[in-house]
Amino acid sequence: MSRADELDLTGPPEPIEPHGTIDPVAGPGGPTSDLRRRAARGTIVNGVFLMALAGLGLVRGFVLARFLTQDDYGIWAILVTSFGTLVFLKEVGVSDKYIQQADLDQETAFQRAFTIELIMTAAVTLVIAVAIPLVAWAYGRWEIVPVGFVGLLAIPALAFQAPLWIWYRRMDYVKQRLLSSADPLVGFVVAVGLAAAGAGYWALVGGLLAGAVATSVLAVVTSPYRLRLNLDGAVVREYLRFSLPLLGASVAGLVVAQGSIVATSATLGVAGAGVVALASTVIQFADRVDAIVTGTLYPAICRVADRTDVLFESFVKSNRLALMWAMPFGVGLALFAEDLVRFGIGERWTDAIPLLQAFGLIAAVNHLGFNWTAYFRARAETRPIAVTSGITTVAFVLITLPLLIFGGLEGFAYGMAAMMLVQLGCRVFYLRRLFEGFRLLPHAVRAVTPVLPGAAAVLVVRALDPGRHSGLEAAGQLALFAGVVLVCTIVAERVLLREALGYLRRTPSAAPAA
Repeated sequence: MSRADELDLTGPPEPIEPHGTIDPVAGPGGPTSDLRRRAARGTIVNGVFLMALAGLGLVRGFVLARFLTQDDYGIWAILVTSFGTLVFLKEVGVSDKYIQQADLDQETAFQRAFTIELIMTAAVTLVIAVAIPLVAWAYGRWEIVPVGFVGLLAIPALAFQAPLWIWYRRMDYVKQRLLSSADPLVGFVVAVGLAAAGAGYWALVGGLLAGAVATSVLAVVTSPYRLRLNLDGAVVREYLRFSLPLLGASVAGLVVAQGSIVATSATLGVAGAGVVALASTVIQFADRVDAIVTGTLYPAICRVADRTDVLFESFVKSNRLALMWAMPFGVGLALFAEDLVRFGIGERWTDAIPLLQAFGLIAAVNHLGFNWTAYFRARAETRPIAVTSGITTVAFVLITLPLLIFGGLEGFAYGMAAMMLVQLGCRVFYLRRLFEGFRLLPHAVRAVTPVLPGAAAVLVVRALDPGRHSGLEAAGQLALFAGVVLVCTIVAERVLLREALGYLRRTPSAAPAA
């Protein structure tokens, strides 16, 4: 850690030619361009920007819960897990590999990656089109067929969001994030509007389609490169070597997602699946904010992938920054899940309270080392990701599924916690191989310490007044929790926060005279 702290990644900035075909941002092994400042500034500025959008998605889930029934959410859960996970299989590292490459002709490199993305999208679209009536038959819910085919139109649109990769690789996060923000903003307006009009689960599908199309149109219009087909056999083989382990990891994720919904529907009915879908919104929110930090760092990580000491510094500091919000968010949800249901989404969701509490704590702990996969992808070592996903899936089948079947939602919560601990163990194993001297316990203690006083303050207030509190009292307790955690975090992490804010204030180094 001391070596990394002494390293200076700053240097004279390179000129960026937005419309040229020569790489404007050096790839792995190339010169760095004020790398530390750009990565830190992107993480903080664009992280805050996208946290707001991720929060909008979380709010949308709870707002829609006011208008939709548990059956509506159940239908949506079947659609998302049956077909959304198939779309997830398409995300097997094409964009990640494109970020890694360092071709001189970047327009050609993009067109080759875009062509592979189109081929994979076409294949997934065809598979889903065939699967829609089969899934409807398996669940005995034929209303899935028309809704599924309408939602299917969003998948081809996703392929035309590929130009966003260009801005991502150039570390032009502001432009990338502004363009991609059309999806949650448009989706929110359309979904809430349709739900308020009584459209039921069609509101969810309409929001999905509108958001995807809006972002695709903006991405194509603003693309600095022409969108043309360009298929190269050697490039395809290179992408396959990188992506096949990631495909295995995606298949493992598909088994977990499908198994959860199928088993819940079979044992607890569609309404039970709706409860699981709502609670899963918590994990999705946490994962999405994680992806903000990881996504911002990934291009920078690729450029220093052979410098383990620098990777270790960025890994530890990015984790500490993410845990400053993730741990309070998860613990806070566990503390205030009952208030959220009573004063927010409605008491018809009372059955979801234990699962919301459990998922909050699971999300908090799961943030320890959350972005480890980015560091292995940057080094083209994708096999550990596949192995971890396979072991986690085995834990799901042997532990989580039996607990769900025989213990209902409570058993499912325990099973998900066990599965998370198995995944965390695999994560630590590989991190210790990559980073000599990495220890999880000090990492966890540092993250938990600022949260404990806030949680203790709330529990003391509730112990002094154990009765059923009002909405105003719940808001006061939430403010108390947030205030105590904020103060404790500033005290405990003042050095790191000062460093991060310094990157925001610091101006790029001036280029040397020619």
